[in-house]
Amino acid sequence: MNMLNNLQWTMIVIFVVLAAIHLICVVLKPKVPGPGGETYLAFSQRLRTWWGMWLILCLATLFNPVVSLLAVMLLSFFALKEYFSMIRSRKSERRLFLWAYLAILVQFYWILIEWYGMFIVLIPVYVFLFLPLPRMINKGTAGFLRSVSRVQWGLMLMVFGLSHLAYFPFATPQYGAGLVLFLVVLTQLNDIVHYAASSYFGKRKVVPTANPFMTWEGFACSLVVTSLAAYFLAPFLTPLGSSFGLFAGMLIGLGGFIGSTTISVLKRDLLIGDDDKAQSLKKSYLSLVDSLTYTSPVFFHVTRYFFDFM
Repeated sequence: MNMLNNLQWTMIVIFVVLAAIHLICVVLKPKVPGPGGETYLAFSQRLRTWWGMWLILCLATLFNPVVSLLAVMLLSFFALKEYFSMIRSRKSERRLFLWAYLAILVQFYWILIEWYGMFIVLIPVYVFLFLPLPRMINKGTAGFLRSVSRVQWGLMLMVFGLSHLAYFPFATPQYGAGLVLFLVVLTQLNDIVHYAASSYFGKRKVVPTANPFMTWEGFACSLVVTSLAAYFLAPFLTPLGSSFGLFAGMLIGLGGFIGSTTISVLKRDLLIGDDDKAQSLKKSYLSLVDSLTYTSPVFFHVTRYFFDFM
């Protein structure tokens, strides 16, 4: 019961903070000068992303594991659908998309029945081996590697990576909700601090052609803040100690940075020459999950390795 109360209080605090930030944005909107308009717009888009993550957190932590599973499954579906919308594909290649969507159902079914062995090998092994078959049959060889690899890459990130988020409540019913909240809060905090630090004093850009808001100064600040936050939050939300929380925070900070960078470069590569679509996708599901595609599997497997309750 104490763990549940901690979760509820944490969700209330997050809601109050987001509401306060939202109110400040509404009040300051008319006062934003012309040159600052772009920064304000970018921050407003990120604020909508944070509200979306708060809603997903509510579904993933305050209800039973099946509701959490359905919420993450829908998130994976829409993220993968958005990823496919960025791919310039021929009609003959779209059969692969259907098989990829079916893989989502199968992947989350293994979570529902708690078959960890199949959950962990379905996409990296079986989908990897058999997904090329629909593309090969009567479709020729032109563009084979390109079309298959793009679909497999999307499945690994948007489905396999994110599905770990849904497995926590099944792997450890007692602590799963707290671990999910711990992971998502720290991942979002890492993104927020990185963005804020890069905007105010970031100088050395990581990938200036893909994401101008990512800098090495922002990475250093977010890593320190995320690690310290994990040190204090771990005993409050999880059965992990402060020392392991610090270690987990460093992993989440590093994994979130790699995930955000990878998705930024991926979107830039797929949308080169299509500025209208790139602009529309700034308010996207991929913005919700970019860091989580990396932090979820890393945190899940490290925790499972060190602790018996998983």
